[in-house]
Amino acid sequence: MMNSAMDEINLLRQAQRHQLVVRGMGEEIDLEIGPGDDPSFTAAALVGVTGADSVGPDEHEDQKNLLLSSSEVEQQDIEMNAMPQLKKKKKVVKKWREEWADTYKWAYLAEHDSTSRIFCSVCKEYGRKHRRNPYGNEGSRNMQMSALEEHNNSLLHKEAVRLQMASKEKVQPVVEAPIYVKALLSKTAGSILESVLKRDPHEVEFVQSVQEVVHSLEPVLAKNSQYMHILERMLEPERCVVFRVPWVDDRGEMHVNRGFRVQFSQVLGPCRGGLRFHPSMNLSISKFLAFEQTLKNALSMYKLGGAGGGSDFDPKGKSESEIMRFCQSFMDELYRYLGPDQDLPAEDIGVGPREMGYLFGQYKRLSGHFQGSFTGPKIFWSGSSLRTEATGYGLVFFARLILAEMNKELKGLRCAVSGSGKIAMQVLEKLLPCGAIPITLSDSKGYLLDEEGFDYVKFSLLRDINVQQRSLRDYLKSYPRAKYVEDGKPWTERCDLAFPCASQNEIDQSDALSLVTLGCRIIIEGANMPCTPQAVDVLRKAKVLIAPAKITGAGGVAVGELELNHEYNLMQWSVEDFENKIHDTMKQTYERSIKAACEYGMLKESPEALVHGANISAFLNLAQAMIDQGCV
Repeated sequence: MMNSAMDEINLLRQAQRHQLVVRGMGEEIDLEIGPGDDPSFTAAALVGVTGADSVGPDEHEDQKNLLLSSSEVEQQDIEMNAMPQLKKKKKVVKKWREEWADTYKWAYLAEHDSTSRIFCSVCKEYGRKHRRNPYGNEGSRNMQMSALEEHNNSLLHKEAVRLQMASKEKVQPVVEAPIYVKALLSKTAGSILESVLKRDPHEVEFVQSVQEVVHSLEPVLAKNSQYMHILERMLEPERCVVFRVPWVDDRGEMHVNRGFRVQFSQVLGPCRGGLRFHPSMNLSISKFLAFEQTLKNALSMYKLGGAGGGSDFDPKGKSESEIMRFCQSFMDELYRYLGPDQDLPAEDIGVGPREMGYLFGQYKRLSGHFQGSFTGPKIFWSGSSLRTEATGYGLVFFARLILAEMNKELKGLRCAVSGSGKIAMQVLEKLLPCGAIPITLSDSKGYLLDEEGFDYVKFSLLRDINVQQRSLRDYLKSYPRAKYVEDGKPWTERCDLAFPCASQNEIDQSDALSLVTLGCRIIIEGANMPCTPQAVDVLRKAKVLIAPAKITGAGGVAVGELELNHEYNLMQWSVEDFENKIHDTMKQTYERSIKAACEYGMLKESPEALVHGANISAFLNLAQAMIDQGCV
């Protein structure tokens, strides 16, 4: 009894020296709280002392001896305190606070096994396992911070930083952008757009795409009110698939991305549409791409539906094996919704021959059929290698077609091209034999300008840079008179024609003003919806002619369908036959769009005729099929 009481007294004295506070079981404490940090300490009862009434007569002698021993311990403490104390170095306590988030950008607070831990924001690891301290808790916050700082100097963390820096395109923070709504002339069109905004208020890209089409269809809805209900049904996708894509990197760590596939309409036939791997991918962009592809396919002479999708996975900075594992995991879920008579995917941003090969291999393995059912450049499983060329060449052929209507030609005209992917490079390649002067290309970091224009030798260098996935800045090593503009876009350079081939909404209002001021008169869209609504308003007021991607992409649609048709052996076509086929397709699509615009009161010479005519023609084809098939 005497010994246990002495142990309690010593423990209390030790607690007082360390300025501890008695707390509940399991509650985390900080080992380095200094004097004054907890004002409640002096008022807190450390131990409940038993009253004298409850003590038996046999225990009085023990208490007397205990008090005598206690007085001796107190005397020893007084003598020790009288001795000169060594000056201790003051410690800086790093207790986690929310306002430190800006200072410690590499760290964040999260729960792990029901315990708060401080994690590394790069590789999602927390510090080494903490030793249990004498008081039973799992380690104070400042101990965790110290452990994590040691972790940041480890090889594991440095490898994570290296992989993060290897990504050439940083993910932009998500910003809630207000939806720009144009004033519509008719109440009917306004009510349709209002219902879409009410149902999908946060899907900015999809609402923007719908708004442009509804604006074009105002005269159609005014002429036939039956089409209002058709349009309401058409604006709702037939199927949206959102799924998890787990995959393992080369270090054995697991990651999870999100996959999307939107099959917007199969009323005309099986779906066709691209897959895009990019960090910005979400459901809104997937729906917008699928809707645009539905109209693009409906405008062609082939009976095709429209689809779109992809993932927020970024292939940049990833190894071949990591990309293969991701593609296989992506197809593990998606294959259920694919097939020659249902949906056939194609290439888009971040998905090229390599990715399509991995995707098809896993699809074949899961479905058990060797079907040439994906459109892409691999001859042995998808037909021809001409689809990419058809899309890029089609843009140039369409530019020549428009200029011919104006009694002009491409020769000697300065052309600004954005992007440096497949379509942009094919546009550049086809502009050269036409005698045009292409002056720009761009990537995620900026744009390249060569005032003298690119020629065949320079194009060969650019193609090598593109294949090797190097920066366009490397072009300056061979041609130092050129210029690379960081964080810029090519729309601030003087040009006669613009070919936006990068991504949606790349031309904003200020870019449109620059293009108009610097003399641009025609915009040939290679990307889907490359202009913001505000930019479109500026361009239309300035009478700049816009050739929409629904028309200019007709060449890719045509060849993509022909390469899946076994009656056509595209590999036996000559280059001349191939280009004639694209040219005929572009001409037919142009005439079909102009005819639809004129039937609803628009002038052929109007800058808006092509946009409105394409939307009207595509809608009427879809609407007639929906009427024939009933409410499905």
